Amino acid sequence: MNIALWIAQGILAVVFVSAGIMKVTQPKATLEVRPGMGYMTELSVLQLKLIGSAELLGSLGLILPWWVGRLPVLTPIAAAALLVLMIGATMTHLRRKEPIAFTTILGVLTLVVVIGRGRLFV
Repeated sequence: MNIALWIAQGILAVVFVSAGIMKVTQPKATLEVRPGMGYMTELSVLQLKLIGSAELLGSLGLILPWWVGRLPVLTPIAAAALLVLMIGATMTHLRRKEPIAFTTILGVLTLVVVIGRGRLFV
């Protein structure tokens, strides 16, 4: 189970680091014209940068606490925060009648990490 959780955490960390860096470093106008990112038109620049920052911090929280052995309770908290982001993303895509498979898969993976890592603290 530990190996499966590490794999899930690694996949999620890579995805969220990539998405976060893109949102934090790219201008909004550049992101709006990318395929599958039409929802960017509904976000302000501040919202975009905050979401990107949350994705970056969440990805660090998925890996670092367990890796360094300090405050491992932060890992399920980070996963829960990312799950909230994915619920919001899924709702946004549903409202816009866009595909939701990717955000749903990420949400399920984050839920697995929340449950798998969180059960040690109950």
